[in-house]
Amino acid sequence: MERDLVIIGGGPAGLAAAIEAKKNGIDDILILERDKRLGGILQQCIHNGFGLHIFKEQLTGPEYAQRFIDEVEALGIEYKLDTMVLHLSKDKRIVALNPKDGLMEIKAKAVILAMGCRERTRGALNIPGSRPAGIFTAGSAQRFVNMEGYMVGKKVVILGSGDIGLIMARRMTLEGAEVKMVVEIMPYSTGLKRNIVQCLEDFDIPLLFNHTVIKIHGKNRVEGVTIARVDENKRPLVGTEKYIECDTLLLSVGLIPENELSKEADIAINPLTNGAYVSELMETSIDGIFACGNVVHVHDLVDYVTMESYIAGYGAAKYIKGERFKGEKTFKTIGMNGIRYVVPNFISPQNVREEVNFYMRVNDVYKNVYLIVRDRDNVIFRIRKNHVTPGEMERIKLSKDILQRVKDELIFELKEVAE
Repeated sequence: MERDLVIIGGGPAGLAAAIEAKKNGIDDILILERDKRLGGILQQCIHNGFGLHIFKEQLTGPEYAQRFIDEVEALGIEYKLDTMVLHLSKDKRIVALNPKDGLMEIKAKAVILAMGCRERTRGALNIPGSRPAGIFTAGSAQRFVNMEGYMVGKKVVILGSGDIGLIMARRMTLEGAEVKMVVEIMPYSTGLKRNIVQCLEDFDIPLLFNHTVIKIHGKNRVEGVTIARVDENKRPLVGTEKYIECDTLLLSVGLIPENELSKEADIAINPLTNGAYVSELMETSIDGIFACGNVVHVHDLVDYVTMESYIAGYGAAKYIKGERFKGEKTFKTIGMNGIRYVVPNFISPQNVREEVNFYMRVNDVYKNVYLIVRDRDNVIFRIRKNHVTPGEMERIKLSKDILQRVKDELIFELKEVAE
């Protein structure tokens, strides 16, 4: 079959992109979702805190997703559930499979990648010990508890202070489990400050920085873990070992953008984000293939995913209608001096509607600094920050007028405030 726009992924990114493309004149849209329902990961995120930027109110994950699902259905956008995409080529040919249609080959004029991200597992950590029951990623535990109705354990240790781990510390406590502690190998939390306060401090759950799990005990079921302090090279310090009795270990040790299809299509991947390099319209290195949401870089807030996905939907619509400018004046964005990465990576100002949101993460904890944006030696934006941390994404908004005056490259950096 031939379609104007195919969107791979029916989570918050794919839904927002589809809606924006439809509103910009693209009627022939197909969303492919591998789960049995739309909404993506939000369906298992039953806590509130979503939608403060987009809807100016606090919603749960399912409530936030449902608003977009309702709009997709009201607009008559077609979607296929329980559909696994097996292959994507650079000429925008998609091979997908589901029980109803069987094997499908779809030729698209444009493609939007919205596959989200996956969790890093125990296998990536090489923790010594056998393989007993009771070891879960925080996200899989969240699904078991919130959607399947299974309690995963009674005495819990959480490794990693990512947002899902922090939220599950609170969730397990509310379900009657004893959360012994959260152990973090870094000297800072990798989650949002509000989650540390609301999920740990409000429930008196200890958070140990510069610590990790060095052994898992138990044969049939987890019986305990040994934790230890680590040095500046993240190696366990001899003599600091401590045994913690528990029956469950939850892992919240990082998220990885789901980019196997992107690599198959020869899309250039940024090693700093593990996601595609993207332009101001969220277009990848392959003409007509766009990407948005956690498949590009891991976000803190679903509201930012939605904002980014609106741009991808708009960009795909411009591309299909032949209204997208290419390469007349393009410059790179560069993160340095404390800025780990910046998204988007390339800017063609003539494609910008009114402004561009630049998202970035710092590489360490910094206090009392200026976040500076400059074009060579010309500072075009500066804001003072009392505290920045890798766990909190930074966002800067620059107007089209400013971007049209950039000559060479846009540099984002931190500088200490002179006392």
